[in-house]
Amino acid sequence: MSEEIETINFEPGKKHYMKWPVIALIDFVTIISFENIFYPFQNQGLSVVVSWIFLLFAYVIPYALMCSQMGLTFKDQAGGLASWVRHSSNDTLGYWTSWMYWVQTVPYLVDVSNSVIVSFSWIILGNNTLDKHMSTFWFGILTFVIILAFILIENAIKNSLELLSLIGGGAMFIMSMLFVLLAAWSVMHGHHIATQPFNWDSFKPSFSLRYFSTTGLLIFAMSGAELAAPYIVQMRDPKHEFPKAMWMLAIMTGFLTIFGTLALAVFFNAHHIPHDFKMNGPYYAFQLLGESLGLGKVLMYIFAVVQAIFMMAQLAVLLDASSRVFAGDVADRYMPKWLTGKKDKTGRPVHSYTLTCGLALFLLLLTGTLPNINSIYNWLLNINGIISPYKTCWVFFAFIMLRMHEKNYHSDYVFIKNRTGALIMGWWCLIFTFICATLGFIPQEAEATFGSAAFNHQLIMNIITVIVLFGLGFLLPWLRKREENREDEM
Repeated sequence: MSEEIETINFEPGKKHYMKWPVIALIDFVTIISFENIFYPFQNQGLSVVVSWIFLLFAYVIPYALMCSQMGLTFKDQAGGLASWVRHSSNDTLGYWTSWMYWVQTVPYLVDVSNSVIVSFSWIILGNNTLDKHMSTFWFGILTFVIILAFILIENAIKNSLELLSLIGGGAMFIMSMLFVLLAAWSVMHGHHIATQPFNWDSFKPSFSLRYFSTTGLLIFAMSGAELAAPYIVQMRDPKHEFPKAMWMLAIMTGFLTIFGTLALAVFFNAHHIPHDFKMNGPYYAFQLLGESLGLGKVLMYIFAVVQAIFMMAQLAVLLDASSRVFAGDVADRYMPKWLTGKKDKTGRPVHSYTLTCGLALFLLLLTGTLPNINSIYNWLLNINGIISPYKTCWVFFAFIMLRMHEKNYHSDYVFIKNRTGALIMGWWCLIFTFICATLGFIPQEAEATFGSAAFNHQLIMNIITVIVLFGLGFLLPWLRKREENREDEM
């Protein structure tokens, strides 16, 4: 998730420009974090390295450069992706982009709240025994309390938490790079590689249904280049600097995903990964790294503190960003007045928080049917691997529409000057993303084998969640239409 960081003018009347490496770094730490490499490693093992490399060249780099063209084409529009879709098609599709962009933050919001609890459990307990001290019921209650608490104090701490998000994000980036570099140092000084055999055969993908059904999580981990769009107006020379920022973003993402995965293979056997790896893997990793360096649990505790700060800041920013979609003029045309009418002192609709709480509670009630905290954590991740890629489809839709009617637009940067080649690349990314998102409905947990009760349970949960979250986007315009009809009758 990303946040909008306002540029500070240190001298009155003098505009402060942001350098392109700074924009790349801000976007990077809000797109992918250290923990994003763990669940793909558990799902695909060492073969995920091949997946990362393929996605880097066939998906991430084109994706970033498409965002460069659209960002520079619509550089005067503050709405980001929703503005790209609205101005390349129509207001209705712009609304749907806004809605899907908002609603995909809700599962992530709950997921981040879960991560806050897990990070504090490692700080307090120093181990992975959270499930022995807390039931799934109280885990859900505490998650909801955290969301509610951050909503209530949102206005009071917003600015300080935006600063903390930069500090925590920067620290997370440093911790991630340190893990990769120190893992390489350990191997060069005699540390035994846990994954054996560590040869070319271990990297060969098994092109099974499970393999493809987990690719949506890789897209979820690597997507978000469009989040840099609001910073274009803060650049001195966007034409040349913004594409550079997108290239840097793609390269850093590729470095962390590829070399981070190889570093994980140093400490974890890719053929026998702990069942709670998605939830506790980052803490295991820094604990093992610290032990190999003779530092005990010191690195693990440092990481847990950084993770807690980063996740709390991200939670506050997510809540702030998720309310913005309801404040726009286009949103007013499609949403009931009771939802957009009452606003706080910052201009954000108060009832947007009510809706956020309601949907978060809905998800928590669903997770209450799962057997343990680890399964709750994993399921929410899998939901993000469905919802988020569906949202990302709008990026490629906007690019296709832009290139189909390119004579109507001017951009200082053009990705693939040949129109046919550009459309082929746009359609490839759109179809690939949509298929991966759809395959994500297939339950991915090891215990959820095809036809089992666990498989059927999670499949039903996935379908219900997507229907409710996306279906509400149909309901709100209908309610708005009924309001207008009543107003006309009066």
